[in-house]
Amino acid sequence: MPYSNFLTKYIFPLALVTASFTSISSSSTSSDSVHFRTLFKKAEKLTSRSNGEEYKSLYQQLHYYPLQPYLDQQRLIKTLHINKAKEITEFLEEYEGSPLDWPLRKKWLQYLARKNYRTLFIDAFKPNSDAKLMCYMRKSQLAEGQSEAVVMPEVTKLWVVGKSQPKQCDKLFTQWEHAGYRTQEVIWQRLAKAADGGDHTLIPYITSLLHVDEQYLGRLWHKVRKNPAYVAKLSRFPNKSQKEAQIMTYGLKRLIWRDQTLALNIFEKAKTVLPLNRQQHQTIEQKFALALATKGHKDAKQWLVQVDDSLQSGQVIQWRISQMLRDDDWLSIHQQLSAFPEAIKEGLQWQYWYARSLIETEQKLAGETLLAEIAKQRHYYGFLAASRLSQNIALNDEPLVITPEEKQNILQSKSAKRAFEWFHLGRPTMARKEWNHWRKSLSTRERLTAAKVANEAGWYDRAIFTLAYEGYLNDVNLRFPLAYQETITEQAQKNNISPPWAFAIARRESSFMPDAHSGAGARGVMQIMPATARQVAKRPVSTRKLNDPEQNIALGTKYLSQLLIKHDNNQILATAAYNAGSSRITQWLKTTPKLSADIWIETIPFKETREYVKSVMAYQQIYRVKTNEESSLFAMLIAMEI
Repeated sequence: MPYSNFLTKYIFPLALVTASFTSISSSSTSSDSVHFRTLFKKAEKLTSRSNGEEYKSLYQQLHYYPLQPYLDQQRLIKTLHINKAKEITEFLEEYEGSPLDWPLRKKWLQYLARKNYRTLFIDAFKPNSDAKLMCYMRKSQLAEGQSEAVVMPEVTKLWVVGKSQPKQCDKLFTQWEHAGYRTQEVIWQRLAKAADGGDHTLIPYITSLLHVDEQYLGRLWHKVRKNPAYVAKLSRFPNKSQKEAQIMTYGLKRLIWRDQTLALNIFEKAKTVLPLNRQQHQTIEQKFALALATKGHKDAKQWLVQVDDSLQSGQVIQWRISQMLRDDDWLSIHQQLSAFPEAIKEGLQWQYWYARSLIETEQKLAGETLLAEIAKQRHYYGFLAASRLSQNIALNDEPLVITPEEKQNILQSKSAKRAFEWFHLGRPTMARKEWNHWRKSLSTRERLTAAKVANEAGWYDRAIFTLAYEGYLNDVNLRFPLAYQETITEQAQKNNISPPWAFAIARRESSFMPDAHSGAGARGVMQIMPATARQVAKRPVSTRKLNDPEQNIALGTKYLSQLLIKHDNNQILATAAYNAGSSRITQWLKTTPKLSADIWIETIPFKETREYVKSVMAYQQIYRVKTNEESSLFAMLIAMEI
């Protein structure tokens, strides 16, 4: 049945539904809301049988329901046919760029490509990351008479990647090759992408495309990719060419992390015989400096000092100061920080250590004056500075004031209705997609209003991320909500840990996003790895359970308790272990002298863990205030040695 006829026959203005969904209530449990969500879930299951009377009845009742377009989307996906081209085109035009767009557009493009409807395909096409569709688009453009000069450079981009492309691209690439676009320079570019971070199994094929006298370079790079120590014999670099220098640079940057002594020796020899350019020299020296510092190598300091000024990254500066802090070399810290460019010196991190260096070099008044300025900030270093001066910490809370009219107006958008309805249905992924699409259409003030509404609805992560995106950082209650308060408090007390610590871990790990997951596989509010969950629970734990906030929090707080016991009730070490693992903490303790806690944190080898510990300590202090714990975490921190 054509879409227009479907609407005419089965859609009627239902007063009850209109009243329920023309605006959004922060409540998700009204009887009307529950009723229509139940109808929607039933209709979802019947979209492949959209001609049935049951589906039509459900669809009619959901006329004003915000998610009804998703029923249309799924019906069209499941019944794709060329005779629905007009209906599909109208749907895609209406919802272009929204989460309703791509799932249908992708299926439609695949259908059109399969049936070879080139003109319709070109009309429906939008740039995307699907290589099959991209290749078909370029083939269609050429077949429809577009200039090779316009199309072929786009084909080059498809070919120069570090992985294999689908076989559907083969004919296009053959045409591209015959047109003279597969040059030796292009082949070398793809070889570099495959070797440096791409699919190394592709290297032999790309090597075969090089001129015969350069194919040894492909084989050399493949060997170095498998084992960077292969660069040790300079006889393997017979022509002393720039391309050989590129391979040597790649190999040394990897080798320094595996075998510092060998890498240092090879570099000394290689730079005398290979034409390493200035940029390659600088890149190698920077990587060596960072690797040696991370490994605690005795030569780290001299390498850090000689890093070129143009490559003075935050990591290099961090390690320079960390080395001096470990050595208790306050005079050098003072001199180094004094020489920093103004833009760097403005950071609270370096202001704090500069103030400390002033105090340690007998300039106490100047140092404490600077600490007093830093202490005005709601920040890890602000809390440290306040505690060193025995002052109260500054929260600088400036609540966001939003009028009822602003809230009502912001929620008239269809995208807003869909976003909140998915959230209340317990479909966070779809809810975030709609939220992100909606957010793009809003002004700054409207986004702040949306954040306030999300917080009031219990959608804490959207409020947190939106405020951060807009740079509105002083509404402490919105940015640090007592999310899952009953569960976190109960489980923390059950496991004999501080509730503010548990709140801080959850806030840092996921911003209270129940379905958060990392690339490493961590899941849920407290980002528990499946292996950790199995160890804590003493049985396998399903992904569904890890995504359940109550079960995730129970596991996370119990794991924190175990780490606290393992690390002698030292919360700083337990926090670091939650991020990096206990074995690394044990290793760092073996290679580090006794230091004050703020210096130990500053010299943690992993940047991720270093910043993680700082964040959790600062967040915990904020949650201590919010839960009326009067003791100062940072007063204890500055009195501690590790």
